[in-house]
Amino acid sequence: MSTPLFFSFLASLVISMALIPLLTASAWRFQFVDMPGDRRAHHAPMAKVGGIAFAAATFAAVLLWAPKDQLILSSLAGGAVILLFGVWDDRVDLHYSVKFLGQILAAAVVIGFAGLRLSALPFMGDVVIPEWVAIPLTLILIVGVTNAVNLADGLDGLAGGLSLISFAGIAFLAYQAEESQLVFLMVAVLGGLLGFLRFNTYPARIFMGDAGSQFLGHYLAVAAILLTDLSNAFYSPVLMLFLWGVPLLDTAGVMVQRLLEGRSPFVGDRNHLHYKLLAMGLQHRQAVTVIYAVHGLMVSSAYLLRWESDATAFAVYVAFALAILSLFITAKQRPVVQGLQPEQAKTLEAGEPGGWYSTLPAQLLGLAVPVFLASAVFLPADVSVDLGYVATGLFVIMSAGCLIAPSARPMMVRVGLYLGATFIIYLLEQPMPAGWSILHASLNGFFVLLAGLIMLTIRFSGKQRFETTPLDYLMMFLAFAIPFLPEMRIGDINLSILTAKMIVMFLAFELMLHSFAERLMQFGLVSLWVLLILGLRVWL
Repeated sequence: MSTPLFFSFLASLVISMALIPLLTASAWRFQFVDMPGDRRAHHAPMAKVGGIAFAAATFAAVLLWAPKDQLILSSLAGGAVILLFGVWDDRVDLHYSVKFLGQILAAAVVIGFAGLRLSALPFMGDVVIPEWVAIPLTLILIVGVTNAVNLADGLDGLAGGLSLISFAGIAFLAYQAEESQLVFLMVAVLGGLLGFLRFNTYPARIFMGDAGSQFLGHYLAVAAILLTDLSNAFYSPVLMLFLWGVPLLDTAGVMVQRLLEGRSPFVGDRNHLHYKLLAMGLQHRQAVTVIYAVHGLMVSSAYLLRWESDATAFAVYVAFALAILSLFITAKQRPVVQGLQPEQAKTLEAGEPGGWYSTLPAQLLGLAVPVFLASAVFLPADVSVDLGYVATGLFVIMSAGCLIAPSARPMMVRVGLYLGATFIIYLLEQPMPAGWSILHASLNGFFVLLAGLIMLTIRFSGKQRFETTPLDYLMMFLAFAIPFLPEMRIGDINLSILTAKMIVMFLAFELMLHSFAERLMQFGLVSLWVLLILGLRVWL
């Protein structure tokens, strides 16, 4: 199972990152562009095709690697319906009644063909609710969460990052419950979403559009209901509230405020939580990071409270809800500082004065990572045929792409580094011959040192300051937190350690490509070397 999961995530990540530049180039021709407006946080036209990219990546990864049963195929059919209506909405700006129709149809597909039901309610124990109650309630929940995520898409990286946190939490809980079908779905969504977020964090280069936000909301609702289905007899339905987290509470607060003010709950405004944080004086990155942190605490609470009683879990949720909803009453708008004076900006940009030590971490990082990749490709005891074929194919595609389309070289190099490193780290987590245990310990030490170099490089970056985004903070937190979670294994692979190492390596790549842009071709040659040797090792 480990190999299909690994390739499912990888395929989704690569397809998403490859489709985004292609779709962006044609966005103006097909009028998939988000124009600035009164309720927009951006000030320039922006392509809104990211949702199409990560949805297509999800479909492809699931069809290629996941088992083809009724649940999987029905979930894809429901996702396709919501995606088509979302694309239509992005193209012509549909009336909300037509949007609701699409959301209801997508929910009906999953309910009708996959048999999805909210079969129990909190505080009712093992009592199964009748279908005439379960079916409409399930449909209302799916439509409600779909709209909640759609409405949360107000700042760069916000809806995508919140969904990433929720899907990761569901995947972890599904793994512990041995729900392999749900794990496959979540891994595919996570890969495509992660590929998209590299283009969507502030300042965004692309938006997901309604196609993307409704697709994420639909899948988030379906996945949480599947996870807490009474037929599994594993988790309480209360946990759904934590997994839906901030988007659900934000939507509830906005709707109530609109109704109290005598306005339609379906007419947009700037009363969402993210706008209130901006109005209180937080900067864009700070507002997104704060919301990530709160949502992360809620999703973490779903794990911590998974064995607690419904009363305990619900009491904790109420505390979260009161804290978040209180902002809709207490938040007061105040003038936002427009920025530093030019002299201050220049001083800050110049960075703190420092000697040779200020650039040493970046120099060591730029040396250690290529040397590791170039040499570690020989360490795995065995390279599977599937992986060798994929590596060979990627080597050919990347070589041809760099020669034919020079403008695409930065993207090709980044994809090559990401994939080459992922292959190596995955192979090095496989069992090694007896007596090689010291190699595993040495590799773990290397990644700990690499994490330290990353933090020092960011700290001493000076004039070439690396602008960290909320996604970078999230990735750094996950890199340190994941190894402390209960061990997750699929076959012989420790998923916790594998994921943490991949995150550390990906952050190192971003710093290298930012700090040493002039070495792009050198990094590209390293990635080609890794893919070539992995391909050759299948036959050697």
